[in-house]
Amino acid sequence: MFKRILLPVDLEQPQLTRQAIEAAIGIADPDARLRLVNVQTMLPTMFIEYGPPDYEDEVRLEAQKQIAKTTVKIDYPRKRISTIVRIGAIYDEALTEAGEWNADLIVICSNRPTLATYLLGSNAAKIVRHATCSVLVVR
Repeated sequence: MFKRILLPVDLEQPQLTRQAIEAAIGIADPDARLRLVNVQTMLPTMFIEYGPPDYEDEVRLEAQKQIAKTTVKIDYPRKRISTIVRIGAIYDEALTEAGEWNADLIVICSNRPTLATYLLGSNAAKIVRHATCSVLVVR
């Protein structure tokens, strides 16, 4: 049923990431492609001038290393897994990647809601609300 599954992954939450990957594999077509996307948020503009000039490149490189380690652990054909690291707002970059990659499903992990997420909204909630494809939220 699903042939192009996008997984926005939080490298700081390996257990939730593992659960999302397992859920995606469980409902994927036999020839489905998985794409793991990690979104790194940047420092506020007012602080950028105090950081190293290649800060964004360093952040992206470190995230690529971490996502590669995650990919190695996935029990799925390597040729059908791809990864990308994006910089920006998590929900916005995940939705942009889903559109550009033509995902037919987004599988996202989410923590239990807290008062802050009820008031401000979580990334998962924003993705569910604005996605143009199906979304599965794994807890």
